[in-house]
Amino acid sequence: MAVPTEFNLFDIKLLEHGVAVIAFNRPKKYNALNPQVYDQWGRALEWAAKSDAVRVCVLTGVGKYYTSGQELAIPDSSELEDPAGVDGVYAKRSAFTRKVITELIHFPKLIIAAVQGPAIGFGVTSSALCDVVYTTPDATFNTPFMQLGFCAEACSSVVFPRVMGYSRANEMLLMGRKFTAEEMKEAGVVARIFPKESFMEEVLKLATHAAKYPPQAMKETKALIRDRDFPLMEEINDREMTLLGERMKSDESAQAIMQFMMDKYDRKEKTQSKL
Repeated sequence: MAVPTEFNLFDIKLLEHGVAVIAFNRPKKYNALNPQVYDQWGRALEWAAKSDAVRVCVLTGVGKYYTSGQELAIPDSSELEDPAGVDGVYAKRSAFTRKVITELIHFPKLIIAAVQGPAIGFGVTSSALCDVVYTTPDATFNTPFMQLGFCAEACSSVVFPRVMGYSRANEMLLMGRKFTAEEMKEAGVVARIFPKESFMEEVLKLATHAAKYPPQAMKETKALIRDRDFPLMEEINDREMTLLGERMKSDESAQAIMQFMMDKYDRKEKTQSKL
């Protein structure tokens, strides 16, 4: 199965020994996530899962950010023409996001998150669904869900308390605290931190080494680790995504997003006035 070329929002490479690199490729937008990104991401993961040529998958980002998370924007004109109305638009968006999460939950091969810069929102929660997370020293992790009137997603309501412990998970999910790479390593989410100048070289060295292992042994051992959690993760994904859809359509969330954007604009104006 050839490397797909239709995913223009990603830079996808198939390297030696079957290492597939899937990189967010919207650097001017800080690799923000919109419906098109979610759609392509889900289909790219499906390709990597099914392709016999892929043995290990690495997720990363092009530019300074891993991903800045959900792009805050109202539905565009083409979406608003949907005969199902606003509910139909959000249902379609939700379906794209659900697919990404489902593909990550059931991904049969080793999948590594190589977080080369700041990760926000879904970038943080989805990385915890990967088998291994590596970062640079300057990477940061935060989930401003409460600030935007959203809710936990990507099974983070279960994964984060399980891995990080309740107190630290609640600081992230409920209080929106930004964690450093070192703090995420201490919490057990990040495996190792590599120097920025040699980051991808180090990650790809490890990925290539793992790709040389017998692939069926890798798949079966990963299944032993993950299979028991599938029913729980599927249930949590469904609950989170249903609630997230309701939250995103709520007046409370609309007001919170408006306030967030106003605060962001004010910070930008203050910064420019000091220059």
